[in-house]
Amino acid sequence: MAVKREKVHFASIDELLGAPALTGEGTEEIKLEDIHSFKNHPFKVVDDEKMEDLVTSITVNGILTPVLLRPDGNGKYETISGHRRIHAACVAGLEVVPAVVREMNDDEAVIAMVDSNVQREEILPSERAWSLKMKMDAMKRQGSRDSTTSNQNGWKSETAAVIGEELGMGSSQVRRYVHLTELIPEFLDLLDQKKIGFVMAVDISYFDKELQGWLHDYYKEVGFLRPNQIAALKDTGAVENMTEYIMKNTLNAALPQADNKSRKVTLSEKKLDKYFPSHYSAKQREMVIISLLEKWQEENK
Repeated sequence: MAVKREKVHFASIDELLGAPALTGEGTEEIKLEDIHSFKNHPFKVVDDEKMEDLVTSITVNGILTPVLLRPDGNGKYETISGHRRIHAACVAGLEVVPAVVREMNDDEAVIAMVDSNVQREEILPSERAWSLKMKMDAMKRQGSRDSTTSNQNGWKSETAAVIGEELGMGSSQVRRYVHLTELIPEFLDLLDQKKIGFVMAVDISYFDKELQGWLHDYYKEVGFLRPNQIAALKDTGAVENMTEYIMKNTLNAALPQADNKSRKVTLSEKKLDKYFPSHYSAKQREMVIISLLEKWQEENK
């Protein structure tokens, strides 16, 4: 007797990139020239290897999963879901894309936009942070309209719990991601590039913007930040009144002795004689070395 086998589903490129399935709604052909991006959407559309795969798929097969749009009231359409597919369609030379057009108010559009993207596997920490904040703010606005006795902190906790349940994470983790939006862009970039860790980034996000700027300058100068250095800053108990000088001293004092020694460079006179005329004084040699280091620093910014 033959065994009845289950049908195997092979995911399309659209599905692998997190495109939501839109069923039960009519699909229209919409001109690309009539479509614009969602205002301030946090998701980065990057021309990377996955985008090349998507362009190839669309060139051969067209767009398999329709994008989700809403009318903007001016005869055009705003993208809710499908920014990557729309970009790939433009690169592939398409003039129209299949779309589901749905009437939504601003908060409904924000929530739909976030929900359609936030579950992607390759989402960056900064994308998750800003998208969760946008959704939380939208849900709080909806809740405030539905209740005359809403409490700001109560809504924050409740919305974080609801969002966390949807995403399979705790409400405190949701709030930590949302607080990352308090980081200056330079630190968000370092987090996305995995040059600083998530916990450190959350700790830094509680510092004011001026201190974050000084801290980033320090990072550029020495090339690293250690968790115990950030802990030392927090332990001072006077972060809000800290000067840049005190910050640097605090960070340097928190370094293990081995790290401090490893930054020391000694150049013997014998080594320097190889590069300088014999009549150059120590001061002249120092000036030349400093000028060359400044030139090197400018070239490597």
